[in-house]
Amino acid sequence: MGGASQSNCEPLSNGLLLKGFLIEENGGFVSCRSPVLEPPLDLSPFKGIEVKIDGYGRTLKFAISCKTQFMNFMPDFYDRIKWVAEFKTQKNGTSIIRLPFEKFQPTIRTRPVTSNMDFRVNHVNQFQLLYSKFGMAGKANESFLQGPIQILLRCLSAYI
Repeated sequence: MGGASQSNCEPLSNGLLLKGFLIEENGGFVSCRSPVLEPPLDLSPFKGIEVKIDGYGRTLKFAISCKTQFMNFMPDFYDRIKWVAEFKTQKNGTSIIRLPFEKFQPTIRTRPVTSNMDFRVNHVNQFQLLYSKFGMAGKANESFLQGPIQILLRCLSAYI
């Protein structure tokens, strides 16, 4: 997934491999999404998400979708919101990154959502790993490079 870019996710014995080819024009991103989780996960007992990843010095984004029954008045709007955190990886080896829930920001695509809303970590229904030409709030990702890409997601967990 990624506009004009091409990518796929391949499960391996040591993790999930996101690989593909990035094209900056008409998109400029690759990503891998989990299936929609039904029933949603309740991550409220945890402080955040821990990612163990071989990212080769890239700045990546991790997104969480939260479907909630409480947003009946504008369900299409809330279904498009992703809670996103950005993180930098080491050039060599595995990076272990802790992303506290309070660092996640509501966005629709690359645009921040300024409405006052709560991150409902008790209703998590999808995860997404992204590498994009855009950083947070639509700013440029300084680590972005076109061409072939491989990122190995070794482990994803919630931490206390």
